[in-house]
Amino acid sequence: MELAAMATAAVPGLSPTGVAAAADDARDFTAAIVHDAEGNRWRIRSPQHQEAAMRLETELQVLRGFSTAIRAELPFRVPSVAGAVRRGEMRTFVYNHLPGASMDLAELTRGPAGLIDDIARTIAAIHDLSDSVVDHADLPRYSAERYRQRRLNELDQAATTGQIPAPLLRRWEHAMEDQQLWDFEPTVTHGDLHEDSLLIEGERVVAVTGWTDLHIGDPADDFAWLTAVGAPAFRDQVLQAYGQHRSEEADPCLMRRAALTAEFALAQWLVRGKATENQEMVDEALGLLNQLASDIETYGGQPIALTPMEEEVKAPAETQDSRPVARVGAHATVADNGEWAESGEGDVEPAVITDSSADGSAEDADTAHDAGGSAGAPAATDEDGEPTGQVTPLSQSRWADPDDEPTGQYPAVPADEETTGTIPPVQETVAEESAAAAEPPTTSGSLPIQPDQQAEQRAKQKNFFPAQSANSARSAGSAETAGSARTAGSASSACSATSAQSAASAAEAEQVEEAVADQTAAEHSEGAGGESIYSRHPGLRPPQ
Repeated sequence: MELAAMATAAVPGLSPTGVAAAADDARDFTAAIVHDAEGNRWRIRSPQHQEAAMRLETELQVLRGFSTAIRAELPFRVPSVAGAVRRGEMRTFVYNHLPGASMDLAELTRGPAGLIDDIARTIAAIHDLSDSVVDHADLPRYSAERYRQRRLNELDQAATTGQIPAPLLRRWEHAMEDQQLWDFEPTVTHGDLHEDSLLIEGERVVAVTGWTDLHIGDPADDFAWLTAVGAPAFRDQVLQAYGQHRSEEADPCLMRRAALTAEFALAQWLVRGKATENQEMVDEALGLLNQLASDIETYGGQPIALTPMEEEVKAPAETQDSRPVARVGAHATVADNGEWAESGEGDVEPAVITDSSADGSAEDADTAHDAGGSAGAPAATDEDGEPTGQVTPLSQSRWADPDDEPTGQYPAVPADEETTGTIPPVQETVAEESAAAAEPPTTSGSLPIQPDQQAEQRAKQKNFFPAQSANSARSAGSAETAGSARTAGSASSACSATSAQSAASAAEAEQVEEAVADQTAAEHSEGAGGESIYSRHPGLRPPQ
């Protein structure tokens, strides 16, 4: 009766004959339907706190922005304010009569097909409203990225309560950081649309109420209430009809963000309860949050993010293999026996890991061997540690007989290739190498390296090892250094013979060698009678 008296004060001449309850946000507003003597119905809304009073003042600006031309184009009616009365610091508003009545979700899902289409048409008409309705009321305008950042900020605020279940925080954060999910075109959005906002007569939505949260932002917010519908077919039919009524192409990720909005509303309810120190709101929000976390863990929940979370794509622990993962075309084996090392007991040094083909086929093994795959194999030694000149098989698993039994042998070399099957022994000391530099090196096997005098002369002419450097080595009296220079010269000559086929003639190279010899003899003569090089450069003196 108090609301009826306030309605009489707000609208002069109103004679109430009855009062009925009206569906509304019970924690924000006290609402009622007042019947007068002429059969009209008036809706009255009274705020319960300052924030609710500000929302009603915002709605007043919105409804004033609905000009006669805009109202005429809408397929539904919009309320208008008939009067207001102040109660303390807050005002109570009385709205004119609107036909129709609200229905709950269960009734809507059982409604006729025409009603489903009209609900979709109503939502599409809201989203097609001119931006001027929002701009004239000085209401928020969000871009897609700004709206996503707003959601992230609200998530951070909810996380500070320390009472949001961790799985929900990870789920929401992952979705809010998914850039593709938030690629939408901002539209005029009702912001507080739900079944109580729709007044229905028969198969038509005749009026839409509750315009306190109008803004330009994510159209998915107006579909959040449909995620609670127990009949997925009803939701899908509304979404399909909405796409047909929209003047622009519908967003394919719209229902994903709508599900996120519906879930995240519980966290916002908790934050609000904390801010107002309303323990009843806090307890209610915590119960719903824990129930949501349990349902998602059990049933998976509605899909929101486009990309799955890391734990969703990770294999179960009991099916994982701790062995190294072989890359494509390679297979890691232990070099000593070709088997996996199940434990490290008794290992003095780490096992040598080598790569072969992933499928272990003999064809791939032959290819690797022909390409020089045996270059990385360790050389075999006898009991005294001396090289035997044989190659130790890398792995028995690399070459097997047709019955897949390991043979421990390398595959046979084609008949047109000749080889001794041995590797030439390495020179034991640099001194021996220097002493043998004047003579052709002796090697074993089928690949002897023979000196090429013409190639060596051409290399000298190209200054691959200049005469000055060789003379300096001789003047220092270091036979080891001179031997190293000769060795380098031989290698450079071999590369030169392979890469440069057109060089100077042998006679010209011989003249260069004679000139080098004359210069060397002159330097020796000067060094014998003149100042010692060690006097000028003490750092070159060899150790005693």
